[in-house]
Amino acid sequence: MKVYVKLKKEVLGILNTKLPKNLYYHGIHHTKDALDVCEIYLTEEKVKEEDAYLLRIGVLMHDIGFTLSIENHEVRGVEMAEELMSKEKFDPNDIEVVKHLIMATQVPQNPKNHLEKIICDVDLDYLGRSDFYAISEQLYKELVAYNNIKNKKEWNKAQIKFLENHKFHTDFAKKNRQPQKRKRIAELKELVKGNEF
Repeated sequence: MKVYVKLKKEVLGILNTKLPKNLYYHGIHHTKDALDVCEIYLTEEKVKEEDAYLLRIGVLMHDIGFTLSIENHEVRGVEMAEELMSKEKFDPNDIEVVKHLIMATQVPQNPKNHLEKIICDVDLDYLGRSDFYAISEQLYKELVAYNNIKNKKEWNKAQIKFLENHKFHTDFAKKNRQPQKRKRIAELKELVKGNEF
């Protein structure tokens, strides 16, 4: 655990100083939120301690690649995770697990095992939470800053498509996040319909 504490301090320090300032969604606050949410999933999904340790590291580093590149940030994150974990003398097998966890968060998500399913749901947990609109506003701001979206109408249509294609993977999220997500889809459809002139 001592190594994790050291690693967490180092990674949060990197995120705090090296992330582009206009990452309104993928900022350090998202990583901290994901770490908090991860603890809920670890309990609810009854994850064994040795697996929980690696999952926490995966969540901690899942967006570190943004410090190097917006494009293919997961691949860059895997490179950084390997470097940081090797420096701390982690077992090569554990490094591989974490690398696969980071890659599992790439959209469209395609998790291969229980831990990968958890990190996917942790990363997009807000889709089924009451703070959905506040967080999606951050993502909208970020996408506008990077010229990936033009206006709210286009954004709402993109959100509907994303939400409809997205699937939660864990029992906890299916039970506790899916119902709220369904409501968001219905609300956004009403919003888009109301804006059709």
